[in-house]
Amino acid sequence: MDTKRLILFVIFSFSLMLLWDSFQKQNPEVKQIVSEDESLPQISKDLASKSDLPQTTAKFSLKSGDSIKINTDLFTLMVNTTGGDIRELKFNQHQAAEDKSKYLLMTDLGNPLFYVAQSGLLGDDLPTHKAEFSAVQKIYKMDSNTLVVPLVYENKNVKVKKVFEFNRNSYLIKTKFEILNKSNKIIKPSAYYQFVHDGLSSQGSVMMPTFTGPAFFTEKEKFDKLDFSDVDKKPFSKITNDGWIAIIQRYFAASWILPGEKAREFYTKKIAENMYSVGVITKLPEISSGEAISFEATLFAGPQAKKSLSEAAPGMNYVVDYGILHFIAAPLFSVLTGIHKMVSNWGVSIILLTVLIKLMFYPLSAASYRSMGQMRELAPRLQSMKEKFGDDKQKMQQAMMELYKTEKINPLGGCLPILVQIPVFIALYWVLLGSVELRGASFMWLSDLSKPDTLFGNLWFLPIGPLPILMAASMFLQTKLNPKPTDPMQARLMMMMPIIFSFFFFFFPAGLVLYWLVNNILSIAQQWYVNKKIHAEALKKKGNA
Repeated sequence: MDTKRLILFVIFSFSLMLLWDSFQKQNPEVKQIVSEDESLPQISKDLASKSDLPQTTAKFSLKSGDSIKINTDLFTLMVNTTGGDIRELKFNQHQAAEDKSKYLLMTDLGNPLFYVAQSGLLGDDLPTHKAEFSAVQKIYKMDSNTLVVPLVYENKNVKVKKVFEFNRNSYLIKTKFEILNKSNKIIKPSAYYQFVHDGLSSQGSVMMPTFTGPAFFTEKEKFDKLDFSDVDKKPFSKITNDGWIAIIQRYFAASWILPGEKAREFYTKKIAENMYSVGVITKLPEISSGEAISFEATLFAGPQAKKSLSEAAPGMNYVVDYGILHFIAAPLFSVLTGIHKMVSNWGVSIILLTVLIKLMFYPLSAASYRSMGQMRELAPRLQSMKEKFGDDKQKMQQAMMELYKTEKINPLGGCLPILVQIPVFIALYWVLLGSVELRGASFMWLSDLSKPDTLFGNLWFLPIGPLPILMAASMFLQTKLNPKPTDPMQARLMMMMPIIFSFFFFFFPAGLVLYWLVNNILSIAQQWYVNKKIHAEALKKKGNA
């Protein structure tokens, strides 16, 4: 079996294992969410004294007061007077994958998604996310460039105003606490900001698994992700003077961002069965009797678009996670967006980028195809040798090595060129998979490059469209250009590969399939040209013999 076929076989086998693992993760046993309430964060001794640690014993629950509806140009939110939690958040300018409704990022319904943003204060008489706030009105609508939504909590010792500020065309939500000490003693407050998220819902699929879970960034350690399964084993805690913590998923992210270089602690912990808190906590200045302080943090909730992320905070561009190939993927995306600025169509941009990459690797591809072309010319002689030596593998191997030496052919000559190209094409795969810009982007008959091609409808659970069919045809044609294996079993396997792989392509986003199809067409053209040259050289050699 030649190198390219071996690589394809390994990738296919590995893909099957990944898909099975993903299926297992996305279909765990669902249990009722009832446990001891651990939703209040605890401050590390490095940030606060032991007296500041909250004590909780009640069963897990999410209390509800009155709902406040907030409409801005980008958001539709439901804020609850209990804690001032953001219980629901929809994007006005992004549609859900299944229909034309607004994209739901956060909800407290828990069917199947549970995802809320909370913030609160720790200290004597200060309101946590369980405290009851009051609001002036129940509906707010953005009529200017800025919308301010105030909530008030007050008892005999403190008055706290919690203020949300929304700005037009911004995915940043400013969240400010204004604290007045009405008591005759010093208050030592701490502020926390957290998400509560379930561990079951995911925005990926079995066929196209993507990461959903906590992530954090610091200038020292840069970007890192945490699986909810890791939090099951051990709560996470990190003390730092900068950075942010977030929940990331395919296409979208939400992050709590604290200002400046201020000591803070990132944390994640399990608060119930399949339920987790992910947040940050920080100490605030002490408040003397009669004094007031204010502290502002920022909630980013938006798409993983370059502009939105760059406006949010340093390092937010890392939430578009390309893994270890980020150093390759990021420049590829920059080139892709640069092409898009010129042609104004993401489908055309994908095609042109694929062409550019193919041109860049043309010499390496030519070397690989030349090696395979030479092996193709030797195929009849290798078959004759197999018939001659039969089951004597040692003699067969010796005869093959002698033939390669005589013809000056390296059977592994195509290996290095292919291996060099693999990281680039994998990086481009992740670029196209994670680019929110492709959501809703149309091309020819395709209405959304982030969705499978369904032009011909659905056959039971299988989406049917021209792109994966053309992809299967291109793979079949490519197998005809490759050297035919001498082993009949290997030959049948290679003929089955296009059918097997095309099954997966039916579920892949159309943008990805478009990239692979264009790459395959260019590869076929190049391989045909190289094979033609090799065949002509072989005929010339025979004529001179």
